Amino acid sequence: MGAGKTAVGSHLARSLGVPFLDSDDEIERAASMSIPEIFARDGEPFFRRKEAQVIARLLSGRPAILSTGGGAFMAPGTRAIIAEKGVSVWLQAKPSLLWSRVRARPTRPLLQTENPRARLEALCAERDPIYALADLRVEGHPRLTIDDMVLRVIDALATRPDVLGP
Repeated sequence: MGAGKTAVGSHLARSLGVPFLDSDDEIERAASMSIPEIFARDGEPFFRRKEAQVIARLLSGRPAILSTGGGAFMAPGTRAIIAEKGVSVWLQAKPSLLWSRVRARPTRPLLQTENPRARLEALCAERDPIYALADLRVEGHPRLTIDDMVLRVIDALATRPDVLGP
């Protein structure tokens, strides 16, 4: 959260002339309820199964930029689907940068704790080794604009002729 998946992804999609998809939005649309409501009603294991199904469906369509929720890549099955049908890009950012972007947003359920910054740092420590398995890594810095990040992602994708061509 706070890495810029939606902002960078949507700008990247426009730059490449392909659709932008957000798996969380698609899940909410299919379920006619919010992700927190799905978690509360059906639990995380159910949500993760449905998330993997939605991601597989989205990746089976025409080429697009797909933003997934932060927990999606943590599931081995979902990582396998992404590896089979797409290219994963980790928008890497230090916890301090992420914190500067999310601290004022009350819409982050995982940060609704007594010490949200410590929770964010713990999530980074847990998730970063798995995120490092992504096909490509693009490092963010506080001074980079969304356009700067898009250019960095395009440069990273250019190393994959199977994605952007020669």
